[in-house]
Amino acid sequence: MKILVLNSGSSSLKFKLFMQKKLLASASGLIEQIGDEESSALLTFIDDLGNNKKLQLNSPIPDHRKAIKVMTVMLRESGMLTDLKELTGIGHRVVHGGESFQQPVRIDENVIAAIKKLIPLAPLHNPANLIGIEVAAEHAPRIPQVAVFDTAFHQSIPAHAYLYALPYYLYKKKKIRRYGFHGTSHAYVARQAAQYLDTPIEELNIITLHLGNGASAAAIQGGRCIDTSMGMTPLEGLVMGTRSGDIDPAILFYLARESGLGIDELDTLLNKKSGLKGICGDNDMRRICESAAQENRHAKFALNVFCYRLKKYIGSYMAALGGVDCIVFTGGIGENSGTVRWKCCLGMERLGISLDSRKNSLQQNDIREIQKKGSQISLLVIPTDEEYEIASQTLQVISDNNGAL
Repeated sequence: MKILVLNSGSSSLKFKLFMQKKLLASASGLIEQIGDEESSALLTFIDDLGNNKKLQLNSPIPDHRKAIKVMTVMLRESGMLTDLKELTGIGHRVVHGGESFQQPVRIDENVIAAIKKLIPLAPLHNPANLIGIEVAAEHAPRIPQVAVFDTAFHQSIPAHAYLYALPYYLYKKKKIRRYGFHGTSHAYVARQAAQYLDTPIEELNIITLHLGNGASAAAIQGGRCIDTSMGMTPLEGLVMGTRSGDIDPAILFYLARESGLGIDELDTLLNKKSGLKGICGDNDMRRICESAAQENRHAKFALNVFCYRLKKYIGSYMAALGGVDCIVFTGGIGENSGTVRWKCCLGMERLGISLDSRKNSLQQNDIREIQKKGSQISLLVIPTDEEYEIASQTLQVISDNNGAL
């Protein structure tokens, strides 16, 4: 049993190999700067003796076809995989599934056509995801391939939460609505939380906070998402590394009139020059926290804005859920920044949120509780594993199609 997970970006290929029915990760890799003269490939794997090993390559990789070949060669040299024909299946991360896909699906010509139709909703991501699908199919045409969509988990959101207060025909004709992203991460950590709490997920109200350079929150009721902070695109919601999150939309009209900014310039401003970077010139939360501790004024502004927006979303989702059993922190910032977790929980005791400073300061790699004893709401830090979630869903789809494997 071998499942390969591919996350194909415009100039990168991330991959992870899982083995056995329990889906144990045996190798993972990243190929970067595809198309440049300074491409690089790194594979980490565990040998037969349980030792961590690495293989590295620095040479031009002109396109994704060559990248797949490089990946296959490195997996062969590691002893993890002789040929792609050995795989049970290949799972692909696809960013946008629109309303067409509410579950992971076995890839065929109709699925590929549907993903292509959704390119206007995700012009930076879906074309790159499609490249990975098409190249993998060329190299392993008989291996089942499965698309797992970032948006699928959020398709349970009710209409009153996904509709914008715009003319209704824009939804009917242009499909303008909230879709949400980071769905594989939110789904994974919610299930992990239920397992850790030894409570059926159907009996829990959970707020999951995926905090990284991209950040989003989700309100999960009985295992189903009822609201999420990202919208039609990943720009809406929380303050992020370089994205603004929620703003007054009239700001765009003002900047267009007063500063002469065009559509592309406004797009770049909000997606690449705003957020933490826009406020303090840096989008690395570790450096921002260090600078804030040294009384850097703009770093303190950035940290406070980030955490205040996060606190507001927590409060709003507590209201939407009608009470919360558990709040989960995940992602690079959520898992590693005790400062962010502390600031966004500060002053929330009357709402049942009581963070334990000592537990919060500990650094661990597994699931841990950080609430005070007797707290009404469990506060958990859970390392996310989107590749595992994709592998798990891929295996499920293949099993459903072929019977138990």
